[in-house]
Amino acid sequence: MKAIMLMFDSLNKRLLSAYGSDRAITPNFQRLKERTVRFDNFYVGSMPCMPARRELHTGRYNFLHRGWSPLEPFDDSVPEILKKNGIHTHLVTDHKHYWRDGGATYHSRYSTYEFIRGQEGDAWKGVVAKPTYCYTSGEPEEIKQRRITSRVQHQINVQYMKNEDDHHLARTINKGLAFIDTNHASDNWFLQLECFDPHEPFFVPEKYLKMYGIEDPSLFDGWPPYYLVTESAERKALIQKYYMALLTMVDAYVGKVLDYMDRYDLWQDTLLIVNTDHGFLLGEHEWWGKNIMPLYNEVANIPCFIWHPQYGCAGESRQALAQTVDIPATLLDSFGLEKPEDMQGVSLLPALRDDTPVRDYALFGYHGCHINITDGRYVYMRAPVVQGIDDLYEYTLMPTRINRRFTPNELQGMTLHPPFRFTKGCHVMKIPAQSIMTCDVDRFGHRLYDLAADPMQKTQSHEESAARRLCDNLIAMMRESDAPAELYPRYGLDNTQSPLLGHDPHLLPELAAFDPQVRYGLFALLQHLESSGQHALAEALLSASKPDWTQENLWAFVHNEVAQAQHQGVYYKMALEMRLD
Repeated sequence: MKAIMLMFDSLNKRLLSAYGSDRAITPNFQRLKERTVRFDNFYVGSMPCMPARRELHTGRYNFLHRGWSPLEPFDDSVPEILKKNGIHTHLVTDHKHYWRDGGATYHSRYSTYEFIRGQEGDAWKGVVAKPTYCYTSGEPEEIKQRRITSRVQHQINVQYMKNEDDHHLARTINKGLAFIDTNHASDNWFLQLECFDPHEPFFVPEKYLKMYGIEDPSLFDGWPPYYLVTESAERKALIQKYYMALLTMVDAYVGKVLDYMDRYDLWQDTLLIVNTDHGFLLGEHEWWGKNIMPLYNEVANIPCFIWHPQYGCAGESRQALAQTVDIPATLLDSFGLEKPEDMQGVSLLPALRDDTPVRDYALFGYHGCHINITDGRYVYMRAPVVQGIDDLYEYTLMPTRINRRFTPNELQGMTLHPPFRFTKGCHVMKIPAQSIMTCDVDRFGHRLYDLAADPMQKTQSHEESAARRLCDNLIAMMRESDAPAELYPRYGLDNTQSPLLGHDPHLLPELAAFDPQVRYGLFALLQHLESSGQHALAEALLSASKPDWTQENLWAFVHNEVAQAQHQGVYYKMALEMRLD
């Protein structure tokens, strides 16, 4: 057996022709669809970049215990397992996070590896006289300062990539193809060919920009703001075109890999997986990027294509629910190896064969933000019910973040925590969390979406039975993951029974007799009062409210009891929840 995993970063499924879109030029993804099995209900797990890659090694959720993380001493790494069983594993990538502090333990799990330099402000070319960078985005100051260094270095790096052959995407794919050239006649190898594109910055050769009517490459610097959409419709469309132009370049290089599959007839003996770590918001839901906002399906429901020579089924699609955490078990199964005891993911080969369901639910999220669960029909998002991160910790033996070590100050509050079930008897450090992503995350509230009725997730669903079922199973999956005890009260959950009442309109049976609009208006008002520390007023509202209340009673309570400065925001939140159509 041989295997190739062709992986991209930030691939928006809804722009691919293989998933029915005609917005971007992607003929090779269409060609890929015709030669493989397309998965339609494939979800992320731990977010974003390196948490997803840790899952690709370990096959288990890690976002409940840590954010951005290296591989831990107790982690099982599938490339390393393959290597120890006589299968040569080779990594080719331009994903710069592998050589930052927070990703430093990944590459050495492979038999061999090759890095391509220059992506996303990679500290590559040394130029002392720095170019200036004019920053006009509406992002918060803290995020702005963190990004400027990458943008300046990017301006330096691209000076060394004048031609398409110099582009990091071209160099990455070509290095992977060179491995195939050398080893196509050999057996027992795994190639992870991993490209950072179409992740920002959207650095695109002019010929692809011209396909979208862009004659001047300087119209946009390639960096979407990771913030609310504040741009004009014209500017928004321009940014989208830059992404689509880069996506078209990605598509061209997908075609080169397919050419090699054809040239050496690898379809006969080679597993092919084409996947991504997550999607990307391009103005949908009025957001750019990822990380801050709820995990809408533009980010969470991702493309995945698999070809297995034993099962065939080219051109077919699968509805079985699957996610990133299942890929490691699938690789091991394909090579005839047993998965480790701690691996939570399941092999997708039964689903690949005949769409046999392999899981009932998929859990996903960012550390400290929404904990999300889906059954493929509904998506339920459970928000923290408290503000801040005083109750949030990271559990690790590798205290590094995305691009630095933990500081001595961050380690001052560290304590030693007893082993989790998956740490192989090792105690771990329990360190107070520090993350801008978790600030005010409770403001988004709990959410439920019915993807059958509302695939674009424009209006929240109010199916109480679905919410309760999903929330119960969310708790069960947290228990299976040995989630830290403090997460249950953080999210208003009970580790021993069903969800705690309060904070979630879907889980408030004592309000069942209320008119639906009043019930959800009450929810929005209660959530505002609780999250802003007005607990006594929330209790007063619950005591005063009656099943015969109308909307007028709600407005009167706000007018008489809530501070006037809060009225506008409260009315807006209530109006959103009370929109039941």
